[in-house]
Amino acid sequence: QVQLVESGGGLVQAGGSLRLACAASGRTFSSYAMGWFRQAPGKEREFVAAISSSGGATTYRDSVKGRFTISRDNAKNTVYLEMNSLKPEDTAVYYCAAHAKGTWFEESGYMYWGQGTQVTVSS
Repeated sequence: QVQLVESGGGLVQAGGSLRLACAASGRTFSSYAMGWFRQAPGKEREFVAAISSSGGATTYRDSVKGRFTISRDNAKNTVYLEMNSLKPEDTAVYYCAAHAKGTWFEESGYMYWGQGTQVTVSS
């Protein structure tokens, strides 16, 4: 069992930055690849970024490449999402999740989810 708690969301102007954190409970955190997803109002939840269990591999959706960086600290049981050059279209609830099977891009492959943190980017 892994419990995930996101933090770091908030209101920021376009062009600004935020750093999200996802703290995990449980001794098996380092065995899971981790992902960030987001859901904007009226839209389906979408993949944002993922990182391997060791942190050696990462992947991003095209629209955030070069602006967002996912990282993790297994000693602290925490995964991060550094978001720079934010745009109004980045406004969403951001969720972290622990990956269990399949591709990193599909929600169905993730076993544990946090409650989400709101990110609002004003124009």
